[in-house]
Amino acid sequence: MKIKDRMSSGNIKTVQLESSLTDAFRIMKESHIRRLPVMDDTKLVGIVTLSDLHQASPSSATALSVHELNYLLAKIKIKDIVPKKQKLLTVSSEDFIETAARIMRQHTVGGLPVVDEGKLVGIITETDIFDAFIDILGFKKPHSRIDVYIVDRPGALGDLIGIISCKGISLLNTIAYYDRSRGMYKAILRVEALAYEPIVEEIKNKGYEVDSAMATSGEDN
Repeated sequence: MKIKDRMSSGNIKTVQLESSLTDAFRIMKESHIRRLPVMDDTKLVGIVTLSDLHQASPSSATALSVHELNYLLAKIKIKDIVPKKQKLLTVSSEDFIETAARIMRQHTVGGLPVVDEGKLVGIITETDIFDAFIDILGFKKPHSRIDVYIVDRPGALGDLIGIISCKGISLLNTIAYYDRSRGMYKAILRVEALAYEPIVEEIKNKGYEVDSAMATSGEDN
């Protein structure tokens, strides 16, 4: 799945370098968002978050009146609070969502501007990525999950898929990862059947170790 399939596009909310904190707060509140790309005319130059705005605002313990606070907020410009050495992290709409997930995790950020040929075309957030992974893994459909330990040899995963195919059951998805505690690979099979017992029995008969199995009605909405 590519970023273009999950990013928010269309009416992208942004602020200019000359915009005030008041403007930024208003846009975030009205649009229910926590970050805004910062533009210098039509060029993307940075990003500010709700946390950045709060840090730049006068302390709540101040003795200033509401009128004075609003005046100060209107005087502070976005250009004054964008970190001078901010590394502008972006992705392309043609990148895969795991690329965005890796960058977000590596740099501890919750969203990334999507830029194609120097033009801002969208935003992808951690929520977009979570939703994408949920769809990819098929959590919303009724299914059974079967966890099986497999040896690191060519064809092992294919054997398991073949067992399920021979039962005439559709495989929703499968992933495998290395379980360091066991020193083995574990395959997670999600099958479109709630009666998983016959599949588990056949897998065990083929010499595989089944770690766990369970059925779920899903959340198909």
